[in-house]
Amino acid sequence: MSGLNATPLGERTHIAFFGRANVGKSSLLNAFTGQDLAIVSSVKGTTTDPVYKTMELLPLGPVVVIDTPGLDDVGDLGAMRVAKAKQVLNKADIAVVVAQAGKPLDEFEQDIVDSAKQRDIPYVVAYNKCDLIDNLPQNDENCVYVSAKTGYGVHTLKEKCANAIKQKDADKRVVGDLLEVGDVVILVVPIDKSAPKGRLILPQQQTIRDVIDSGATAIVCRDSELADTLKKLAQKPKMVVTDSQVFGKVAKIVPDDVLLTSFSVLMARYKGDLSLVAKGAKMVDKLQKGDKVLISEGCTHHRQCEDIGTVKLPGWIKNHVGCEIEFCFTSGTDFPADLSEYKLVVHCGGCMLNEKEMKYRLRCCQSAGVPVTNYGTLIAYVNGILKRAITPFDEVADIFE
Repeated sequence: MSGLNATPLGERTHIAFFGRANVGKSSLLNAFTGQDLAIVSSVKGTTTDPVYKTMELLPLGPVVVIDTPGLDDVGDLGAMRVAKAKQVLNKADIAVVVAQAGKPLDEFEQDIVDSAKQRDIPYVVAYNKCDLIDNLPQNDENCVYVSAKTGYGVHTLKEKCANAIKQKDADKRVVGDLLEVGDVVILVVPIDKSAPKGRLILPQQQTIRDVIDSGATAIVCRDSELADTLKKLAQKPKMVVTDSQVFGKVAKIVPDDVLLTSFSVLMARYKGDLSLVAKGAKMVDKLQKGDKVLISEGCTHHRQCEDIGTVKLPGWIKNHVGCEIEFCFTSGTDFPADLSEYKLVVHCGGCMLNEKEMKYRLRCCQSAGVPVTNYGTLIAYVNGILKRAITPFDEVADIFE
């Protein structure tokens, strides 16, 4: 597998196609990708759920192309499909709205355009079937005339997508901006029942790679070997990055003059809002008996008996506040539209979500006036070490002032 093909889902550009049934959306998507990604049929409602395809697409590089159900689907089931289609906007880096050439945008298409504008999502209106009209209009910044049948304008559509998408900040790093050539970083990776067999989880992989890219040295060990590892080093490490579940144990071992943080805190900084979740962690002190707390994960996985989200975190929170709390759980693409019943939202690090969706979820919490934090940040706080865990980061230096 090449380096580009191995790009994690959350690090790929998400291109979402929207349109009414039978406007040629799936046909155009196939022409855009050069693959039979979407089923093409004249039968209305062929696409019933969003379809995701990871691929390499020049000049965009590693992308996720998303085909969505028709925006004009009808009936109760149709309404659910349309809702699923609109949810895709939460993760879209760019929206391609496929419309009928020679006709103005209808209410469904205009709704997607307006929603994209409101969320600051780049969009392109692709007027399909332009081979059926005379006197072809000129393209402009946000529209292009195309024909899925003949291939006309498809290359131009790709270029417009590439130009519209804001390039990821080339200087944005997981941890590398804190390191210098020759630094040593210890990464503490406990191997327990929840650890994936034969591999490391994505935040651990990304951190190791970023350390190496910085010209620093990454040393990986379990929490049970951390003390011996520190003794064997000829020089003190610049930093220790730990799995959040052993934050308390690791903090007692690592000398105070060595920077200490967690993979989850790094993820909050990398694709979320570290200041927001650090402030949110402190709100656990205000929980009262009977309050509802939402614990949300961005992926789905087989839960073990000591699962962090459904077992360990609720236990730590109840132990910290000293009373019974009601916990609710969501995973994968499920994230409540109405958060008003919750007193706190605790989200995972979001390694399987792209930055767009992670920040969308944080905005939902802010709009509802509900404090939000993430696993590692909250764990650091209930262990009394959050101030130390965020010390390396200037953007949160005033949290405890």
